[in-house]
Amino acid sequence: MRRAASVDLPTSGCTNMDPSPSPLFPLFADLRGRTVLVVGGGPVARRKTEALLAAGARVRVGAPRLIAELAALAGAGTIEHRDGDFAEGWLDDAWLAIAATDDAAINTAVAAAGEARRILVNVVDDAEASSFHVPARIERGPLQIAISSGGGAPMLARHLRERFETQVDEAFGALAALLTRERERIRARYPGLRERRRFFERVLEGPLLQRLRQGKALAAGRIFDAALAASSSKAAHGSVVLVGAGPGDPGLLTLRGLRALNEADVILHDRLVSAEVLALARRDAEFIEVGKQANQHHVTQDRIHALMLQHARAGKRVVRLKGGDPFVFGRGGEELEFLRAHGIAYEVVPGITAALACAAYAGVPLTHRAHAQSVRFLTAHAADAPDPQSLDTLDWRSLAAERQTLAVYMGVGGLDALRERLVAHGRSPATPFALIENGSRPNQRVIVGTLGDLPERAREHAVQSPALLILGEVAALAAELHWFGALPLSASRLARAA
Repeated sequence: MRRAASVDLPTSGCTNMDPSPSPLFPLFADLRGRTVLVVGGGPVARRKTEALLAAGARVRVGAPRLIAELAALAGAGTIEHRDGDFAEGWLDDAWLAIAATDDAAINTAVAAAGEARRILVNVVDDAEASSFHVPARIERGPLQIAISSGGGAPMLARHLRERFETQVDEAFGALAALLTRERERIRARYPGLRERRRFFERVLEGPLLQRLRQGKALAAGRIFDAALAASSSKAAHGSVVLVGAGPGDPGLLTLRGLRALNEADVILHDRLVSAEVLALARRDAEFIEVGKQANQHHVTQDRIHALMLQHARAGKRVVRLKGGDPFVFGRGGEELEFLRAHGIAYEVVPGITAALACAAYAGVPLTHRAHAQSVRFLTAHAADAPDPQSLDTLDWRSLAAERQTLAVYMGVGGLDALRERLVAHGRSPATPFALIENGSRPNQRVIVGTLGDLPERAREHAVQSPALLILGEVAALAAELHWFGALPLSASRLARAA
């Protein structure tokens, strides 16, 4: 069975002198028949040596004294022993080196010698001196899961490994072994990458893993053979999934939305979809930004329709990824009408809409028995463009009623007109508001005040999209129930700070 040692490489690949943490490039190294030097003869060196031998490496151990287990390996010819203090020549022909002594000076010398020879060195328990790290690992047959904290928090990596140990059972090892054995048959049956990927999706979603978990290898083999022989004609037909990405916090993406992102060939995403959500998608998918912003339609709706049609007709799985929820001011209905008219298969994965998420992250209950018995969603956008005159189509008399909450989407540019109409129809200028910018994201800001000074407070704080306005008695609770991000900002707080 083929196994490989796991190695994490710094992306810079040149020096260990920079004290700031750097991202590591995860790499599984094939060390079969390749020389690796281990400096040290104690228990730590023994553990490293055993892991390297399991990966098929030729292990050279250098130390003046060896513990009994290492001495036995050297006596049997399993490892090569270099007796004495570290010498640079020990690195001859080595691909990697591990410094595993309890002498910091020796470990530093090994790291420096490796750097001079462009040989990667791991100094045990010294992230700064190391040019590669050995992560915590879970092994299930040929399947390995590696976890690294970049050397900064090894106990956290070990904690996560323990959690994964309970979630990834031995059946995954049997599944990996089966798929490895059948690799050539799979490639011959499905030579195209897209068709092969969809075959794996069918297999992994089916009962195969459960049969392996039950120890029924023959039944698992029959299921695999049936899946391999099944027609792949359906794979030639593309489809579109409208996915709500939520307001920005990747933790608010639904499981079904995550699955769609990992099955997508093409992802058409809005400007408001956060980078953290996009990072959860398949890395080899094609990402196309189709963002629209007030008065700046980078990609028209007709162009978005054309892109969905083009890629779906090419047999691809398209995800139309929208901030919030596709059916709440997201033009999801228009897009489904277009897809249906052109015979494209589609489905919808709802997301947590901005009003729900922003209110929750700002500590504002949209309804409250003492303050509001209803909530209304509205937008300042008309069908074609943001236009303050489009506000005149709304029923302002009912919107101005008390004891209800208004959640206003995309209204940053129309706050003056909003205030004018609400006050003109009877809403008190003393009505509280909470204006939430970048709701649920690390840079969330909450500006609070009253309707009478709403536009001025927004300009004072230079509020930008994405921002959602919550207007009503419940907005006054933002200061009291705040729990996420920076404290709410108000005119009075600014005055005190000044």
